[in-house]
Amino acid sequence: QVQLVESGGGSVHPGGSLRLSCAASGFPFSRYVMSWFRRAPGRERVLVANVIPSNTTTYLLDSVKGRFTAFRDNDKNTLYLQMNSLKPEDTAVYYCTNWPRTEYWGQGTQVIVSS
Repeated sequence: QVQLVESGGGSVHPGGSLRLSCAASGFPFSRYVMSWFRRAPGRERVLVANVIPSNTTTYLLDSVKGRFTAFRDNDKNTLYLQMNSLKPEDTAVYYCTNWPRTEYWGQGTQVIVSS
């Protein structure tokens, strides 16, 4: 059974940091491109980052470049999103999924950036 479990979200002040994790099981994680998406309140889901099996980030949303880093640990079947210098516009539910088919989704983890 495929499972993706995101964690690490929370409420932070602008300028703060969070590290999100996505623990995967039930499929050969190390062979899949993995992605982070986010959905802000009242908006469509947006692709944030893609990380290929070799741990290279092949896509990063323009508005997070220089602040977010996506990476993975294939030994731990885990995808990460390090988020620094957070802004209120980063407030969203963050999800991980496989790319490009996006067959598998986690439940998401809420990030709130507010003063």
